[in-house]
Amino acid sequence: MDLPLISIGTCMPNAPRDPLQSFRDEELLADVIARLIGDARHVAIGASSPIPAAAALLVRERGGGRPYVSLLGSRRQNFFTDGGRELFDCAGQGRIDVFFLSGGQIDGEGNINLVGIGDYARPVVRFPGSFGSSYLYYVVPKVILFRLEHSPRTLVEKVDFVSAPGTSASNIYRPGGPVALITSRCLFAFDRARRRFELASVHPGHTVAEIIETTGFDFDHSPQVPVTRAPTAETLRTLRSIVARSSSRSIRGSQRRCSALLRSLNVRIPCRSNLGRGGGLVPHRLVSVSLLDARFRGHDIVGR
Repeated sequence: MDLPLISIGTCMPNAPRDPLQSFRDEELLADVIARLIGDARHVAIGASSPIPAAAALLVRERGGGRPYVSLLGSRRQNFFTDGGRELFDCAGQGRIDVFFLSGGQIDGEGNINLVGIGDYARPVVRFPGSFGSSYLYYVVPKVILFRLEHSPRTLVEKVDFVSAPGTSASNIYRPGGPVALITSRCLFAFDRARRRFELASVHPGHTVAEIIETTGFDFDHSPQVPVTRAPTAETLRTLRSIVARSSSRSIRGSQRRCSALLRSLNVRIPCRSNLGRGGGLVPHRLVSVSLLDARFRGHDIVGR
């Protein structure tokens, strides 16, 4: 069965730009995320999160080598040698302070959906799966939710399937959980006790009224919501030089490995517009493998 594609990627190939703005939208988001990371010892980032990865590398550059940054899928920026198993062990031992999660749907209680939309047996849209999201959501103290598409179809009143719950009952030991949700339009802070988001700031060029209209769940906000602070000239210099060089080396290495695997499997990547000569659906088991290779060409692809 052919299912429609919905992007849960973390790059902004077609984001509108303000010609008078001195920074890119991605640079603004990376700066906001860097401030959310704060004084962490160890930050881990999934293989399909270039903006959070840039933010973590920015924090490391500012901190003179701290925190440790583990970018899964990168040989240069990852000291794990056994992939996800070491990541989960490290998180369970309390040695990862910050992680990032996204979802096809995110609701007002911080629940995320990485499985599908509609009836579970006959979904309208199928996502690649929850993988370790529910585990990491419980054990990593600071989980930052990151969703670029800010619309009623992605930020919903209630997710169709709970891949990972935002909160738990008071009698359940849970050191981890969400602290914030950042989108292309704004920054939400999450109150775990009240199980509710609060609008913390609105990105330049957007308004509170717009956020209310494009968000499917209710949230709190003060009478005067601040505008998200723009990155400084020094931050932009660091992002465009040191961080860009570190990121591009990691990306090229990951792309080469993914491309080689896809060629060996004769797999075609699904596309929405500009892949060229067609493109069949990737088998479900290969979606996460093909994500890196497709993402950096700006395609809209199912991903985590």
